[in-house]
Amino acid sequence: MQTSDRAQSGPSHSADPISLEIYRNLFTAVAEEMGATLRRSAFSPNIKERRDYSCAVFSPDGAPVAQGDHMPVHLGAMPLSVATTLRELGPLSPGDIAILNDPYAGGTHLPDITLMAPVHADHHARLLGYVAARAHHSDVGGSSPGSMPLANEIYQEGLRIPPLLLSEGGSRNRAVLRLILANVRTPEEREGDLDAQQAALYSGAKRLREIADRRGEDAMLQAMEALLTYGDRLLRAGLALVPDGRYEAESAMEDDGFGSGPVPIRLSLEIAGGEVLADFSGSAAQTRGGINAVEAITTAATRYVVRCVAEDLLGTPLPAGGGAMEALSLELPEASVVNAAPPASVAAGNVETSQRITDVLLLAFAQALPDRVPALSQGTMNNITVGGRDERTGHPFTYYETIGGGIGAGPDRAGLSGVHSHMTNSLNTPIEALEHAYPLRVLRHSLRTGSGGSGRHAGGDGIARDLLFLCDAEVTLLSERRKEGPPGMAGGGAGAPGEDVLTSHGETRSLPGKGSLRVKAGDVLGVRTPGGGGWGPAPSREGLGTTPGGSHESEPGTKSP
Repeated sequence: MQTSDRAQSGPSHSADPISLEIYRNLFTAVAEEMGATLRRSAFSPNIKERRDYSCAVFSPDGAPVAQGDHMPVHLGAMPLSVATTLRELGPLSPGDIAILNDPYAGGTHLPDITLMAPVHADHHARLLGYVAARAHHSDVGGSSPGSMPLANEIYQEGLRIPPLLLSEGGSRNRAVLRLILANVRTPEEREGDLDAQQAALYSGAKRLREIADRRGEDAMLQAMEALLTYGDRLLRAGLALVPDGRYEAESAMEDDGFGSGPVPIRLSLEIAGGEVLADFSGSAAQTRGGINAVEAITTAATRYVVRCVAEDLLGTPLPAGGGAMEALSLELPEASVVNAAPPASVAAGNVETSQRITDVLLLAFAQALPDRVPALSQGTMNNITVGGRDERTGHPFTYYETIGGGIGAGPDRAGLSGVHSHMTNSLNTPIEALEHAYPLRVLRHSLRTGSGGSGRHAGGDGIARDLLFLCDAEVTLLSERRKEGPPGMAGGGAGAPGEDVLTSHGETRSLPGKGSLRVKAGDVLGVRTPGGGGWGPAPSREGLGTTPGGSHESEPGTKSP
């Protein structure tokens, strides 16, 4: 593996520890403020309540300098979006804003739309960097509301946007905007969310210019390079603490929604001298259903796990951008479930396969670090999309939600209950906001007591949620871990698998983990999410190793905060 010029270059005068830490926090604050602006300005509950967005700052050559504490699946993939945009459109000019969602151009899946803008100095055209904001839009067209259908090609999943200029020289490209809004079910909400993303870009650009004005353009640009070098140096130092060797692991997606499954994901992890090669050769070929992960997704999951391992071993966080990760290389088989080729459908690859890739990486690292790697978490995002016509307003609506579950226990702690894990970092939509915005009622939202795996440290509990439909609607479910729960680690027990059920006219039936269905007003959808795996053998004394926290499920028909 070649060492990059950045890694070989010596520190600049701005790279002393105090200055570096100041810049590190300044750049991170820019990304965090961008996120706060996006959240406050957004129209949709999915963005303003669930916080399904991510913001980042990039250097003039497109390297990730800082990221907000947002969505790992977004953040790890965003550098590929930036690189593709710069390659296809060239360096952006003042006032330009690029837009894209194409999974085959660094995107994740079609609902995730990225806006990107250059930041130039006020008094001349010197490029100071780029700012980018990615947000999950609750509909971008396609064959079903919410744009996450069971599809066998990407054309059925929604509008695919290659890198284009949404604004050019400060003027909005109305033709591009009209094309997008003409192909979605909720155009007013989409336009409002796109405007919120633009506001985030404006906020980030303003703050970046302020840093350059206050501290000097040269000093700021040197600090960007120094932080990238520092991040790579820290990563190598952390990975050097992992015993050298070859570690193999395998897991599988349960099915692709069209009857194919299990779908294996295989990994050979080679670690030598602080460098890592993650070779996914042997993983299944891409499938008919949308569990295919594009290169950006597999890259994001790998960056996430490698970063977590390095930070844990070092006992200190890497810079918010994570560095260029020069110590990490990937081998991805072509046209596979971990590196899909067009026109494969990919909606679930982002939300579900990313979680299984994370699991496989953790299983491999657990062989090298058996006393440090936690048990597997729920391994799914439990995706629900609902769409129809809201009889209260007469307008179409699209609702999207991911539901938390159990976190895997660790060698020194029990797992958390009822939270999102790994590649998602979103919140739940508060019940009050959900019922205000949509013709839905939440009858139950509680923990699944005892669903976490047993062990010296018990896995976290999953969630039980019952959703009442107040109108006829179309529902799509994308979920995993419905057949087997996430395994424990170091002798710990597996978490309970999840389950989806529909109650209609007093009869309850089980639903497949992936599927679309029509529901009637009065029907109730029940989602039971998996618990996390336990860690270590359970103590023999009765009563130990149970799920932490003393959680209790609510009675049917009640609400839990």
